[in-house]
Amino acid sequence: MTSPASASPLGNRLPSAEDRQIANQLRQILAAHKAGEAHLQVFDPATKKPVDITLTLAMSDLFIQLLRYIGSGDAVTLLPIQQMLTTQQAADLLDVSRPYLIKLIEKGDIAHSMVGRHRRVKAEDLFAFKSARDKARAEALDELMSDSKDLY
Repeated sequence: MTSPASASPLGNRLPSAEDRQIANQLRQILAAHKAGEAHLQVFDPATKKPVDITLTLAMSDLFIQLLRYIGSGDAVTLLPIQQMLTTQQAADLLDVSRPYLIKLIEKGDIAHSMVGRHRRVKAEDLFAFKSARDKARAEALDELMSDSKDLY
């Protein structure tokens, strides 16, 4: 994959106004094809010919979500599900302190492995924990809301 000489990576910075504009344009194009598979034609610099690409609905949804964040000016980081994270990275993703994350690991709430004397958490396990935690929080909030309706 090639990029223009003026392009710089988005990973370590916020998107520029031009990045946001391009992301919003591409998001609108993909959203227009949301009813089914998106068919795109891109130029292949290696063969110097156009290439047809078909995006499944799932791929379109993923790109639309990514482009929505970039178009809004948010920084975005992609994380492979099999990625092994340090405890600090895992704590940052959960928005908790590292000592609190260590307590969760020691209680067995989050699976981990040891690399030497360092704990590592698989992103997949961290997201499973986060999903279960968020679900439990939502259920507790729903219960509180229903209890509060009984008071009035």
